[in-house]
Amino acid sequence: MKTGISITFLGTGTSQGIPVIGSKHPVCLSSDSRDKRLRVSVLLEWGEKNYVIDCGPDFRQQMLREEVTQLNGVLLTHEHSDHTAGIDDIRPFYFKQGDIPFYASSRVFESLQLRFAYIFETVNKYPGAPTITQNIVSKDMTFQLNNKTVIPVEAMHATLPVLGYKIDGFVYLTDVKTISEAEILKIENCDVLVVNALRIEPHQSHFNLDEALQFVKRVNPKKAYFTHISHVLGFHKEVENQLPENVHLAYDGLKIEL
Repeated sequence: MKTGISITFLGTGTSQGIPVIGSKHPVCLSSDSRDKRLRVSVLLEWGEKNYVIDCGPDFRQQMLREEVTQLNGVLLTHEHSDHTAGIDDIRPFYFKQGDIPFYASSRVFESLQLRFAYIFETVNKYPGAPTITQNIVSKDMTFQLNNKTVIPVEAMHATLPVLGYKIDGFVYLTDVKTISEAEILKIENCDVLVVNALRIEPHQSHFNLDEALQFVKRVNPKKAYFTHISHVLGFHKEVENQLPENVHLAYDGLKIEL
């Protein structure tokens, strides 16, 4: 069933992006545009509204590339820099629209208040700084965005809880290493699952490729897309050709419709 959600992968890379600065790894030297990966984020569009999940250091470049002219909300998975360091670049949207709604756990907002104190200042605030509206969310609640219900889904990034989000049949998870059965029950048999697949070798805080494939089998989505990919996973074309029929490597600029 069509739900009217358009999804654009703004970035599909790991924390350093691909190519990695100074690297001579063959994937970093690839001429295939699908091997060029900005920091991980997606743009969701429905009902003439735009929402992004995560706002990393490549946010400005991503907004320019996709010609986004309005931003109606930002959903954050967790506080790490590759997911939040682009917050200052919401300013053009703020100047046009006013306060920008953010959705995140209380812990994430506490971290942002330390790192971006000038944004949260309430006395003698610099007039060029943006202002955000804080909407605290958790795994134990749902909330509404533009007439759709959003279901937060908690996973563990090593020992750090992170939030993914389910909207209609679309599920977005990143930086997952483990996830409880109770949270899996929220998302099983979804239409589209997006989840991280960092590399071939095991990693202490991310699914590797085999773990991601096992997770896809457990959730049983109609389609799955892997993101948060490092250069050592391999060339896009080669890895894609080895995946099951309903599983794909996402790439920057990929657009899908629900």
